[in-house]
Amino acid sequence: MELVRQRRPQVVLVDLMMPVLSGMEVMERILEIDPGIDVLLMTAHYSTESAVEAIQKGACDYLNKPLPLDRLRERADRLVLESQRRDKARRLDEELLETCRFEGIIGRSPLMLDVFARIGRVAPHFRTVLITGASGTGKELAARTLHRLSPVASGPMVVLNCAAIPENLVESELFGHVRGSFTGAINDKTGVFESAHGGTLLLDEIGELPAPAQAKVLRAVQNQEVQRVGSNAIRKINVRIVAATNRDLRGMVKEKTFREDLFFRLSMVEIKLPSLNERRDDLPLLLRHFVEHFSGQYKKPVDGLTRRAETLLFRYSWPGNIRELENVIGYACMMAEGATIDVRDLPDHFHGETADRSATVVELVTADEIQRLHARRVLEYFEGDKLRTAEVLGVSRATLYRMLGPASTSQSAD
Repeated sequence: MELVRQRRPQVVLVDLMMPVLSGMEVMERILEIDPGIDVLLMTAHYSTESAVEAIQKGACDYLNKPLPLDRLRERADRLVLESQRRDKARRLDEELLETCRFEGIIGRSPLMLDVFARIGRVAPHFRTVLITGASGTGKELAARTLHRLSPVASGPMVVLNCAAIPENLVESELFGHVRGSFTGAINDKTGVFESAHGGTLLLDEIGELPAPAQAKVLRAVQNQEVQRVGSNAIRKINVRIVAATNRDLRGMVKEKTFREDLFFRLSMVEIKLPSLNERRDDLPLLLRHFVEHFSGQYKKPVDGLTRRAETLLFRYSWPGNIRELENVIGYACMMAEGATIDVRDLPDHFHGETADRSATVVELVTADEIQRLHARRVLEYFEGDKLRTAEVLGVSRATLYRMLGPASTSQSAD
């Protein structure tokens, strides 16, 4: 253990059965010192259960004695090469971050490049834009980008979350009120439409707007004028409107829960933001971005993730999208004790997901088959893209074919 602390080796070969401490305990202590170290466990007493436990606790391989030296040399060479590739990929991602930012939005997937192009074309001209997408996909960030690239960028950017306003105060928040217009109105109030005069107003969660307020929003958007609650005076405004929602407004129109005329007024241009699951090619860049962000914020020297932590994140479905990814990496950077985020630093539900898969893995009989199952699962997540799968696993495509086995090597290299 002292040698590991001093030398920080890349690969450690540990016997499973030893006096005082077992090889499993030694491995756990090694990974506490540096979760980036590759540990190879070896034993003359193979069992499926111990192989599964070893892989789950962080071993990169589980070898039977007597050791086949050719295979051991090949495995060690492969681990060295994988480490070099991970370092190279990390440096490449750092460089790509600068070239794949669009006004603060990160992406290089075809879907995001299309979003960037549409924002760039629309921003100089729009009067109304509808941004749609699931929660956590970055709708407010896209709206702020539209504002920054518009001719009114020097004007105010005002945001109103329509879902957060009590129904009896909606009109007051939108259009303002005069003193004494209702109980509690002790002063005049400026609404968000007036506050955004000369700039951009983001009506977030527009689908939550009550029906009576929808008609008045339509009038304000259409005529560019507002009337404060309790006042007869008409006030002219000059406001660009961005509406955002995670709901199906077209379906709501059919169900008569959202005004058709307001929908068509707002959706002259619609920008749909993809879910993180639809833009998985952006995940390496987003991971790099959030690791850099939180390591700087927490003033901790965190510079990346272990292979098994990264693989687990790639296998996750991300129902909460970018917001969930940001929270996960923020938590992991906070929990990390060294320079590398490991599985143990991830939130608890990731540990549970690993445990849930153990029942399937227990049916395997060799470490090679465990590795093959893992490679095939990663391949499934990337819908057969062998190049991306090889990058995530940190191996060459030739090695990936060997890992997948004869049934997969005959498939297309695409």
